[in-house]
Amino acid sequence: MWGINLSLTNKIKHRLDFIHYIIGSVFVCVVRGAVSMTMVLDRVLPGDEELAQGEYKSVYLQMLRHIERLHRLLLDVIRDEFERGGKWDINAVQALLIYNIGDNKLTAGELRGRGFYLGSNVSYNLKKLIAGGYIEQNRSTRDRRSIYIRLTDMGKGVCESIDELYDRQLQAVETIGGLALEDLLSMNQMMMRLERFWHDQIRFRL
Repeated sequence: MWGINLSLTNKIKHRLDFIHYIIGSVFVCVVRGAVSMTMVLDRVLPGDEELAQGEYKSVYLQMLRHIERLHRLLLDVIRDEFERGGKWDINAVQALLIYNIGDNKLTAGELRGRGFYLGSNVSYNLKKLIAGGYIEQNRSTRDRRSIYIRLTDMGKGVCESIDELYDRQLQAVETIGGLALEDLLSMNQMMMRLERFWHDQIRFRL
């Protein structure tokens, strides 16, 4: 009798643990908006690890495509903004370079670390912006080998244009795009974890 009761108790405990796991998984699903209820149930059901691993890879690859696509879309948005304003002498990547300099005085290496310039040659774009009068460069008074760059008045005008573009987007990103502050914070945290993971892949050659 005690064996039957103990077995029944273990079964009930197992079912309760299973239900708690389901509730926790659904909560993560609702907060992140990343997976559907069906995907959660598929993961908690035992017996098909290969299918779960294949699904994880599919989601991971989809995320990588989204990252690249979002960056290209951002460049398209900036390009469209400048074309509508009649500004044709700089491209979207160069505009982002200018924006990432802002009010700072940086070296070219520091600038590379501030942004992701997909498929672009930072040194080439800097030379074009210097020739166009958007950026000026000066040697350091302490170390003559170091060259610092900063924006001219023309460059600051481009920076202000992009900042105004972002301000307009902020007015609509929640009401039209459906992205609340909590969503943006969550995405930033996930992207920072992914960035740290990729850095470790290079640093420790995992």
